Amino acid sequence: MKIYVPRDAAARALGADAVAKAVVDQAARRGVAVTLVRNGSRGMVWLEPLVEVETDAGRVGFGPVEVADVAGILDAPESHPKALGLVEAIPFLARQTRLTFQRVGVVDPLSLDDYEAHHGLKGLRRALGMTGAEVVAEVKDSGLRGRGGAGFPTGIKWETVRTAPGDRKYIVCNADEGDSGTFADRMLMEGDPFTLIEGMTIAGISVGATKGFVYLRSEYPDAIEVMTEAVRVARARGVLGASVLGSGHAFDMEIRVGAGAYVCGEETSLLNSLEGKRGVVRAKPPLPALQGFMGRPTVVNNVISLATVPVILEKGAAHYRDFGLGRSRGTIPLQIAGNVKFGGLFEAAFGLSLGAIINDIAGGTATGRPVKAVQVGGPLGAYFPVAKFGTPFGYEEFDGQGGLIGHAGIVVFDDSVDMLGMARFAMEFCAIESCGKCTPCRIGAVRGVETIDRIARGDAAAIPLLTDLCETMKDGSLCALGGFTPFPVMSALTQFPDDFARAKEAAE
Repeated sequence: MKIYVPRDAAARALGADAVAKAVVDQAARRGVAVTLVRNGSRGMVWLEPLVEVETDAGRVGFGPVEVADVAGILDAPESHPKALGLVEAIPFLARQTRLTFQRVGVVDPLSLDDYEAHHGLKGLRRALGMTGAEVVAEVKDSGLRGRGGAGFPTGIKWETVRTAPGDRKYIVCNADEGDSGTFADRMLMEGDPFTLIEGMTIAGISVGATKGFVYLRSEYPDAIEVMTEAVRVARARGVLGASVLGSGHAFDMEIRVGAGAYVCGEETSLLNSLEGKRGVVRAKPPLPALQGFMGRPTVVNNVISLATVPVILEKGAAHYRDFGLGRSRGTIPLQIAGNVKFGGLFEAAFGLSLGAIINDIAGGTATGRPVKAVQVGGPLGAYFPVAKFGTPFGYEEFDGQGGLIGHAGIVVFDDSVDMLGMARFAMEFCAIESCGKCTPCRIGAVRGVETIDRIARGDAAAIPLLTDLCETMKDGSLCALGGFTPFPVMSALTQFPDDFARAKEAAE
């Protein structure tokens, strides 16, 4: 009997380790031979720990499982009150289009044999038979854009590095996932690390880089452990090293751990930190694609961008490009969090409306109260009211509504939230996390918190000051931290003016 118990950080936080031990102990008492697999999470957080039992019909799920449930699962699984049926048929999972996350929760994360049995390394093997220019053209044709925030076309960035002069080039994976409500990078690294390794190797071969780095935040100890071991396994099996899969192409990589500064999610701050310097934003030009890590041409991509490349190379650019809308091609891993009934990861093609995501997929609020606001794109994303729920999930579509997709984190609030307080949180977050490089960010954020506090005390005259300050920050900051902080602040002010008016009424 094969039983799967996730070792994903979210599942472990909810008791998965104790459940896994109980499975082993209960099986030993019964004399039942059990193979325990610590897989990744399927992304249905409300069901964690989700235990899966392999049967002839498929994997049957139980959840959320507690230690006391394990004996019953082994003795009478069919009648267990927490039986969920076939996992693949659970509506939240069945409705997804899983391309990047196709193996997460399915495979043993550290088994390269399991990875290959589920189509792993097919993209790399195809890439090894192509020229670098052909691989880059395939990525361009797929329409893949950066999944970390800006949405810049991945293939164009690769082409810039490929054609740049330089005796050494690098691939840097930005795994500094610091946005609130985001967890896709972590889930993928913990649940399917070899797909990131494969994607980085394809990138390296295509642009002429022989070395890669994964810059991983220290707050992700499970991901650090899994990625470190996966790199060791890949190197031992010839996927990394002096001759990748015997091709003669050299590419190796290592894991670097950052201290968790939010600004290091910005690519030039990340590069400074990677070089051992203080994590402050660099002025551009030069672009990192021309002078990046150690002054050499460098590809800097997010985890999801790089982890999507293997499926593009395996199935072809056209297959991936067929999903999505407009200039937003392929799939996007939606990370649904906050006050929702069904929180977790939902991978789907671009184009779903925000309302369908919140009301249909996420099931509305967990409290049962009406939705008031949804923040998309992390702590620097705009707050969307219900009136904008018809907005399709796409880069240009969100930009046209004064928002951004960013890393596709979605945080939901019910009608009890105070939007003036949320605006203050965004401004204070910037004040705390600013690297200090830019005056509008370093000083403006502090003055912004003071101005919002004036509004909270009933000083309506401070509202136009806040508006002017946000414009100054937006136009004068070098990186997204200072430049995008006005998005949540101004959306809270303009979309939810009653919350600001109530502060004045309360003061009077």
